[in-house]
Amino acid sequence: MKVAIQVPATMANLGCGFDCLGLALPIYNTVIVEETVLPGSGIEINIIDEKNPESISNIPTDKNNIVYKAIELLYGYIGQTPDEMKITIKTQIPIARGLGSSASVIVGGLMAANELLRKPADEAVLLSIATEIEGHPDNITPAIKGGITLSSWEEDGSIIYRQLPWYDDWKITVCIPDYELATEISRSVLPKEVAIKDAAFNLRHSAMFIEALHTHDSELLKIAMRDKLHQPYRKKLVPGLSAIMDNLRHTKGVLGCFLSGAGPAIGVISCGANLGEVKEIVSSTWNDMNVNTQFHSLPLDNEGAKRIL
Repeated sequence: MKVAIQVPATMANLGCGFDCLGLALPIYNTVIVEETVLPGSGIEINIIDEKNPESISNIPTDKNNIVYKAIELLYGYIGQTPDEMKITIKTQIPIARGLGSSASVIVGGLMAANELLRKPADEAVLLSIATEIEGHPDNITPAIKGGITLSSWEEDGSIIYRQLPWYDDWKITVCIPDYELATEISRSVLPKEVAIKDAAFNLRHSAMFIEALHTHDSELLKIAMRDKLHQPYRKKLVPGLSAIMDNLRHTKGVLGCFLSGAGPAIGVISCGANLGEVKEIVSSTWNDMNVNTQFHSLPLDNEGAKRIL
């Protein structure tokens, strides 16, 4: 039996919603898990990236691979151990750019294994296992559910989430620089403690963000996406980010700009006008630093992870 799961890219935090807000985009990784019938064949892992094969050169293809570890946890949940299995990972989501590449393959591996095992785990279990591996639910939840989500990893290990409304006239432009930034490095610059005034600032703005989405309030969204918990500390790891944010803040039609996840990709939400100017501001800033940029103006993926084989 062979199962293939397609999982969307995700953008997390969205400025004010550190570790709790995320959205799904129509860029996909696919995880294929196949039961092999040849005794003693063990675990075979293949990773395919036709556009950027060099980007996957350091990814483990043994039992240290994150997809296998996710599958192993699910098998352990029902008291089994994976034995003979072939895993193929087809990647389109750029690695180490803050676009949820690791979350996507974790979700893909778990859902494929769950199908092979005839679905012993429900959605709640899959969310909990995936978040345990990833460390936070802001990428995991939209990867599974699609759209834009608010999620919380509770003390008992459960994930509480709600899907939020989005509007066709709010466009997302993804700006992807041609260099990687490891999540571990981006996390390492964050302080262990923050001032209560900064925590309160983000609480207020997260509440504004939710209200803006429920009321389709573009003016409130412009205010809501400001952040004092993570982006101020990560700016030094993403040269040009401050200048890009400052310039876009004064650009007609732009509703918000944010560092996607741990970075270095940037997301821009706009009313669809002046997309050329948005791209010019970002590309000119990064070109001056010898950084090339890919741009994708995309709708949300509203389906989330799904079986395609």
